[in-house]
Amino acid sequence: MRHVATASAAWSRRCRSDARSAFGAARGHIRLRFLTESIALSTLGGLAGTVLGVLATLAYTAYQGWPPVISLSTVAGGVAGTVLVGVIAGLYPSLRAARLAPTEALASA
Repeated sequence: MRHVATASAAWSRRCRSDARSAFGAARGHIRLRFLTESIALSTLGGLAGTVLGVLATLAYTAYQGWPPVISLSTVAGGVAGTVLVGVIAGLYPSLRAARLAPTEALASA
């Protein structure tokens, strides 16, 4: 579901990226901008989800009277997974935006 949101958000900003292209931005810069945004958003979401998960785990273990056991590798793996999803979800929109000719995109926007 995340990839659909990223694709639609990237597509809605197509006109802005094509204006950059019309003013001389290279395809690599446009691709990098979309990928960077996708990775940043997925990382922030992953960190927020991880913090909520750790807090929920701590609260539940305290309620049950158990010692909390939270593996650092599990936490890091969860955040790394969200970054990977961000890369995958941002790849298609970034490639598509970079390939589109500025005149064609501005005419269809």
